[in-house]
Amino acid sequence: LTTAAAQREKQLAAFSGEESDLLESINALGLALDVLSKHHGGALVQLPSHILGVAATVAHELQVHASRLNGLSHSQRQAVALFIQSPEDYFNAKPTFKQAYAPQSGEIYGILKQMKETFEKDLADTRQQESTSQEAYAGLKAAKAAEIAAGKEQLESRQQQLADTDEEVSQAKQDVE
Repeated sequence: LTTAAAQREKQLAAFSGEESDLLESINALGLALDVLSKHHGGALVQLPSHILGVAATVAHELQVHASRLNGLSHSQRQAVALFIQSPEDYFNAKPTFKQAYAPQSGEIYGILKQMKETFEKDLADTRQQESTSQEAYAGLKAAKAAEIAAGKEQLESRQQQLADTDEEVSQAKQDVE
């Protein structure tokens, strides 16, 4: 039971850290999405400090959660890498023929939205796993407590039997004398 409790504490600590990290990432991406949605297109040129903040946030999230972002395509990763390298130039660059029909901020916005959705799904999955782990631990704890209680009861019963047997032996010795 002690081993299970120690393991459960480790699981809870890992969950708490992961949950906190995911919540922080979701919040940061939400703020980045707000900046991009409010300043879509030409207004981005006027807010380089905000765009630098968005780029820093994206770079951090990509580094911290690389394993969670396997759903990004190669072209999406390239677009994000270009954005991170020079966020101000990314939106000021002359668009390619394909990009001329959609603002470049839209592509980054879509990628960030996808990242945020991935993190939200991972958070929900992590919380579900934690709930399952809590239930499993509660069941194990109850079973072990029942085992311990049964063991104590059996020990008391055996001790009583031993006391009764000792008394019978003592009585038999007195009867023999």
